[in-house]
Amino acid sequence: MTTAASPHTMNTYGRLPVAMSHGKGLRVWDTNGKCYLDALAGIAVNTLGHGHPKLVPALQDQVAKMIHCCNYYHVPDQENLAAKLVEKSGLTNVFFCSTGLEANEAAIKLARKFGHDKGIDKPVIVVYEKSFHGRSIATLSATGNEKIQQGFGPLVEGFLRVPLNDIDALKKATEGNPNVVAVFFETIQGEGGINPMRWDYLRQVRELCDQRDWLMMIDEVQCGMGRTGKWFAHQWAGIQPDVMPLAKGLGSGVPIGAVVAGPKAAHIFQPGNHGTTFGGNPLAMRAGVETLRIMQAEGLLDNAARVGQHLHDRLHQALGSVPGFREIRGQGLMIGIELDRPCGPLMGQALEAGLLLSVTADNVIRLLPALIMTEAQADEVVALLVPLVKHFLQHTPKA
Repeated sequence: MTTAASPHTMNTYGRLPVAMSHGKGLRVWDTNGKCYLDALAGIAVNTLGHGHPKLVPALQDQVAKMIHCCNYYHVPDQENLAAKLVEKSGLTNVFFCSTGLEANEAAIKLARKFGHDKGIDKPVIVVYEKSFHGRSIATLSATGNEKIQQGFGPLVEGFLRVPLNDIDALKKATEGNPNVVAVFFETIQGEGGINPMRWDYLRQVRELCDQRDWLMMIDEVQCGMGRTGKWFAHQWAGIQPDVMPLAKGLGSGVPIGAVVAGPKAAHIFQPGNHGTTFGGNPLAMRAGVETLRIMQAEGLLDNAARVGQHLHDRLHQALGSVPGFREIRGQGLMIGIELDRPCGPLMGQALEAGLLLSVTADNVIRLLPALIMTEAQADEVVALLVPLVKHFLQHTPKA
């Protein structure tokens, strides 16, 4: 029995005392051979689970051919993947990078240049309470979480914060401000506690952006790529953004990011305005192309919607009347279970029980499993999780 430790790595994560070795489908094993059911998918990254039999040989093939070149040259699978993302989104073109943070950073730069091109010297971007867009200085400034901002001031100026799902608050906050250039939000806030934007609100924001010539920028890093049962979560509202950052599930575990732009934003960046060393590398692009192909071939959007609804219903059935349970939020296989008290210890307790999950926003249990999850595996999650939640609520007093 080996004890997990990482003494030479920076202490930036409150890690659980386990080291993972390998995985297959929705199962992972630690270095001591213990098996777990993975309901987290590397925080919404492993779209196809672990070791997918169609993805692995494709990536092995690509590694043998070429892992990286640079963007001095055309990369064929960049165009292949971009064309697929344009088709799925109805937008115009794509910039590739390597992470969600980079995609959001690029979106912020697009919005600022959009403003400067209109003669606005100090562009302002509307952002939201409880949002999360990354941990660079600019994306941290856009993020609505003071706790993770502490110690990193001065933050970047040019952001105006509003509450979720309140069109009047958005209108009031921006009234008479000629410097506003964009509205930037997650369709479903992930780190903030699985907080969805209402579909009617999304339509109202789209209308306002059109009226005032603002960019509508939707961060789909965590909620996109089929997780809710549509390619992108905003599609449930029948709208299109002007800018859409993607990452996480797009590469099924291979680091990748993308910014998909509609007509209003497609030509803001010109040569020299933005760039990246690793973005669009052949390995990441092949991972993206194969992920989309497999998702389509295996009907994973429908699966995410169906199994997600099944999981939601079973959890609500089991927990709905339990004292201390508040509500279940989310869509498809992006589920948050809110309790009436902080529940961080449940991560470790679930680990001991053989279940991988996350706790976010202090009191929300977050489930983000691979989109290949079956109803039987969803039932297994319920069977493992519900007793833990009931025991926790019975034995942990409210703060």
